Amino acid sequence: MTSRETKRQSTGSYSSDSAEDNYLILHNDDVHSFEYVTHALIEICEHTFEQASQCTLITHYKGKCDVKKGGFKALKPLKEALIERKLNATID
Repeated sequence: MTSRETKRQSTGSYSSDSAEDNYLILHNDDVHSFEYVTHALIEICEHTFEQASQCTLITHYKGKCDVKKGGFKALKPLKEALIERKLNATID
């Protein structure tokens, strides 16, 4: 797709959409295994195995990772599902 085609598809409300964008942040806890966290991200955030594995590694080495971007209403149930699995998550 060319940049010209991309521009035509724009709705013109980019600035109002970006104001509602938040990030679901996964924080490192040094308790759960890589496999457990990867599996949770696949099930809850609908990540591919590769995405979930990368987010797990970033969280481990950097202390946190943004695992999903979207509106607060869409991210809140995902955050609660991660917390139910005893993972540390916030929405920023």
